[in-house]
Amino acid sequence: MDRSAEFRRWKAQCLSKADLSRKGSVDEDVVELVQLLNGREEFFTTSSCAGRIILLDGGVDGFEVQKQNCCWLLVTHKPCVKDDVIVALKKANSDAILKFEPFILHVQCRQLQDAQILHSVAIDSGFRNSGITVGKRGKTMLAVRSTHGLEVPLSHKGQLMVTEEYIDFLLKIANQKMEENKKRIERFYSCLQHALEREAITNSHPREKIRGEKNSSYSPKKKRNTEKARGKCITEENDKELENDDDDDPGISVPFFPEDY
Repeated sequence: MDRSAEFRRWKAQCLSKADLSRKGSVDEDVVELVQLLNGREEFFTTSSCAGRIILLDGGVDGFEVQKQNCCWLLVTHKPCVKDDVIVALKKANSDAILKFEPFILHVQCRQLQDAQILHSVAIDSGFRNSGITVGKRGKTMLAVRSTHGLEVPLSHKGQLMVTEEYIDFLLKIANQKMEENKKRIERFYSCLQHALEREAITNSHPREKIRGEKNSSYSPKKKRNTEKARGKCITEENDKELENDDDDDPGISVPFFPEDY
């Protein structure tokens, strides 16, 4: 089976499966983005989360928060108010943790060149912790991620350790992060549309494509400032290094970072 046919088989299998997430459906803020990607023959999404504020209880193992072994007291993909958190905290029996988790998206790509296009868009949209992984079986995965999360302990052994005023302060920060997260998603969607349109035009003019490859913006030695000059994608300050992504098909991690990353 050739690579294109195998990719189509993988895509058909993935998109036919039931959604096993806790919510059971794609988050409202990323529905259009997911539909855009899945509507293209060179991509399909394997998982996504638009970003959320969560309150966990009993999931702390040392310094790590273990979601599998804890109680989810509160989950929202919208701005959160103090009263909701206070009510949820009354159910806490162990160590309650307030978290904001930003947008994350995993996309399987037909080939590395396709993943590079998405990676460029993600970086220019503010998701500076994004990266590409090439698996041993030839699967090319792109993870869109950022690092503007939040994680704060609120109680210990069921005893609240902070004041309500501090909880209110934390929620203001979390809600601000949620708003910024939404703006980045919208920017990513807009930039992706432009990138796919340019790619379609380039593919229809082979000579221009060859000329463009000589000036490729994916080289780690060259600053990626084309989109900034055009004003289509506004980037944030650089974040941390690419984090390793859990994958049942571990392979070679291929990060494509700008020179000043």
